[in-house]
Amino acid sequence: MEFSHVSVLLNETVASLGVRADGVYVDCTAGGGGHSAEIAKQLESGRLFALDQDPEAIETLRARFDGNSNVTVVHTNFENIKSVLFEHGIDEVDGITADLGVSSHQLDTAERGFSFHNDAPLDMRMSKQGVSAADLVNNLEQKELERIIRRNGEEKFASQIARAIVRERQKKPIERTLELAEIIKSAMPAAARRSPGHPARRTFQALRIEVNGELVRLENTLDDMFGLLKVGGRLSIITFHSLEDRIVKKKFASYCTGCTCPPDFPVCVCGNKPRGKLVFRSVLPSQEETENNPRSRSARLRSIEKIR
Repeated sequence: MEFSHVSVLLNETVASLGVRADGVYVDCTAGGGGHSAEIAKQLESGRLFALDQDPEAIETLRARFDGNSNVTVVHTNFENIKSVLFEHGIDEVDGITADLGVSSHQLDTAERGFSFHNDAPLDMRMSKQGVSAADLVNNLEQKELERIIRRNGEEKFASQIARAIVRERQKKPIERTLELAEIIKSAMPAAARRSPGHPARRTFQALRIEVNGELVRLENTLDDMFGLLKVGGRLSIITFHSLEDRIVKKKFASYCTGCTCPPDFPVCVCGNKPRGKLVFRSVLPSQEETENNPRSRSARLRSIEKIR
């Protein structure tokens, strides 16, 4: 199966890494291999580790890089980056990148259950393992559903949507994507249903994030990623919504923070020094890219370099 995906901010991301021919790099969410392929082109004696948790992506990556001794494909979530590298005898790298978006393949393959545009089993598991969206929708208490929809989807009608889900699942289990999308739509005020964008967009995002543990894994792993960099190494992350971008922005700011002593102290007593510097604050897709790939509209690239 071909794992198709249009790589977002491709040239900008690879350029931000400053790839060296003898360097060691990690693509934490390799997907169809777009970013990985561009990095691999610039390697001579260097190495690239292409990670992904989706078994269909791994199948495509192994076929794409078959015979390329510079590339090692690993089926895992990026939260395991440290153990993967240590298993290969590597304790520091020159660059790491992660594209946190849902791939085109996952969205466009109806049976994966990510999209509210196609009727399919309510799944949303990137790894194809573990708890599904249907499990959450049919088993969580109303208050917990509301919390997830409000927190992960920033949905202001979370209370009404959670109440409607619980009411409908008492009649029968909610098992299909379009079934859930219609329940969400019916729970929202008429004015909200007429607003731009699909009424179910934020709730589907919220469930997908929860199913895959996206925010928790990101926040827990950024320190590992930055810690694995050599001095001069770079970490470049592409985010697609404000929740994950806020996590990356805050973490990067913490790595760049120096002295925290009160301004009236004559000398520094805290001893804190910046560990990183921003390569740039953020980069957005060009108008040409958003026209060619509308899904790139919300993408934002941030990059940081380790300085000590």
